[in-house]
Amino acid sequence: MTDTNPIGIHALVWVGDTSPASVQTAVRQSAACGYDILEFSLHDSLNLDRSATRKLLEENGLRAACSRGLARDADISSDHPTVVARGQRLLQESLDVTADIGATVLTGALYSAFGKAPAPLTKTGRDKVVGVLKELAAEAAARGVTLGLEICNRYETNVVNTAREALALADDIGSDNVMIHLDTYHMNIEEDDLVTPVKDVGDRLGYVHIGENHRGFGALGAIGYRGPVTFESFSSAVLASGLSNDLAIWRNLWDDGEDLARKAHTFIAAGLANGHAIAAP
Repeated sequence: MTDTNPIGIHALVWVGDTSPASVQTAVRQSAACGYDILEFSLHDSLNLDRSATRKLLEENGLRAACSRGLARDADISSDHPTVVARGQRLLQESLDVTADIGATVLTGALYSAFGKAPAPLTKTGRDKVVGVLKELAAEAAARGVTLGLEICNRYETNVVNTAREALALADDIGSDNVMIHLDTYHMNIEEDDLVTPVKDVGDRLGYVHIGENHRGFGALGAIGYRGPVTFESFSSAVLASGLSNDLAIWRNLWDDGEDLARKAHTFIAAGLANGHAIAAP
């Protein structure tokens, strides 16, 4: 682990699913490349062997985080009670998986379906989001799990597109174990710059995704952020076709996950060290 922030990597850099063999590959290669945290997408959670995964993580000295978005027919921001109820059950199952593998973070677009919304968010829909996540947060707290509100761009959600919107939602949920999750990909689309959102969020920042060239390490140093910084990058060379389509990954952006992961770790560690050094009084 670095002297500043634990550095994470998304399992989809290594593998496209969570079968036992894929999990073993992701865990061992992440540890070999020096990462501290491995993030699992729960889109394939039915294939995840929870006890075996937990054991593998412990044996390799890795912490874990889980992430997910919701489907259109399981959207807690919907006006339709049956759809909301389905989404609530999916979030509950996701919390179970997170806790069972020993992960302490469940993050992502937990508040809505993933993909371009057909219409603006309604007051009813937002009230449903607050109510469902308030209940989920209470149970997550009892199980030692923090929930993250990942801020996504307008083409992926109509609920939270900016840091200030995420802060407002977190305020309404009103739970100490709900934190803000910034992602440089989405920030590049929605925010005026990469520094102001970090400062706006301040000590409520709990998780960061990076996968761009403009990473804003100095801003993290300026607020004294010591939480996870996780490298996230997708390529159709690794992703299953369905997920690749959902994420609009139309090209093989890279085909050697290990080379990418090693270079990313070196770059992130140096950036964090320099960012904190620049921000130091």
